[in-house]
Amino acid sequence: MSTHYKIFSDPIHGFINVPKGIILRLIDHPFMQRLRRIKQLGMGYLVFPGAEHTRFSHALGAMELMQVVLGSLRDKNTTISNAEYEGTLIAVLLHDIGHGPFSHTLEHTFLKDFHHEKMTLALMKRLNNEFDGALETAIQIFTNQHSKAFLHQLISSQLDIDRLDYLKRDSFYTGVYEGSVGIDRILKTMRVFKNHIVIEKKGIYAVENYILARRLMYMQVYLHKTVLGGDKLLKSIIRRARHLIDSGDSVFVASPALDFFLTQKANSFKEITNEIIDHYVLLDDNDLVLSIKYWQHSKDPILSDLSRRFLDRDLMRTTFFDNKPNAEVQLTYKERTRQALKDMKLPYDDLSLSYYLHFDRSYTEAYQYKNDSIWILQEPNKAVEFSKAADTKNIIALTKPVVKPYVVHLKTIG
Repeated sequence: MSTHYKIFSDPIHGFINVPKGIILRLIDHPFMQRLRRIKQLGMGYLVFPGAEHTRFSHALGAMELMQVVLGSLRDKNTTISNAEYEGTLIAVLLHDIGHGPFSHTLEHTFLKDFHHEKMTLALMKRLNNEFDGALETAIQIFTNQHSKAFLHQLISSQLDIDRLDYLKRDSFYTGVYEGSVGIDRILKTMRVFKNHIVIEKKGIYAVENYILARRLMYMQVYLHKTVLGGDKLLKSIIRRARHLIDSGDSVFVASPALDFFLTQKANSFKEITNEIIDHYVLLDDNDLVLSIKYWQHSKDPILSDLSRRFLDRDLMRTTFFDNKPNAEVQLTYKERTRQALKDMKLPYDDLSLSYYLHFDRSYTEAYQYKNDSIWILQEPNKAVEFSKAADTKNIIALTKPVVKPYVVHLKTIG
């Protein structure tokens, strides 16, 4: 007797039951399979050796959590039709298919004014055509055009299924256990109130732990100083390769898809066309890594050095400041970097300098309660914004943005 599910084994959620039919067909589609070749944490593996997990495993995990919460909401007499149930699973399964190589690291490098959700929607529309309109409900939910707004909230909000999975998953694979979240209690205390997701009062402490875990994961993982340095290095490599190509130099690019985006300026793409989509879906981490392996032997000393640093994990150093560095401090770093490049017998003009010296700031806001609040159901007919709920006064501290200026520079400095 055949089963109606295919089982995936996941180290975070155990056995994941995937309904056969369109959802399994979507999982087997090349657009989804591409996510196996895109690291969830971008450059995070350079700091946390175990952080080799992919966008694919995250997508499956998010879909599993969605099955749990939709089942729980149905048990609490929330009406969710079979079409809405399936559409929500599809929407959360596909929510990351628009990510490019190394996830957020190169988010704005290939296309200007770009966000991966734009590409996700474009790919969902293409899949909808391919599957004869079967993704209509999923697209409505993903774009918040469906009448049941709470379904979209489950996919994208201050407390959504996407975040619940990636916090738990990233915590596990990095070994940063402060990011571990009590998922089960949060899912079980979710309910629908006036067409919005709210948390029952007994779930307050689990949500507070979730917000704290989110802050800690940003501080210790997502905005780790070495991750920031790795991000700048990879962006510098792409920028240098593109500069050489624009200057008419011969640069071997191992991937035709990557070559497409390098040979055209990022701001030349006014909209996501079919041609862009055709090339984008062929891009993954491997295109970058293979090209960089060639570029370490480039005749251009800057591209060669940057590429070698990436492959050998010979990263630049990241230094945080208490306040934004003044002009004198910036000039000091500039002069020292120029001297370091000169000592390494590398070009040390202003353009060369820009690949090795980066002033920036990291920003995180664990709970953006002013824009998208979490609500606690304190009474049958009364919901209160989370920071104002009982016993959570200390959460106000976590609503304040944390801004940390920093500089990425050569290790030989100071």
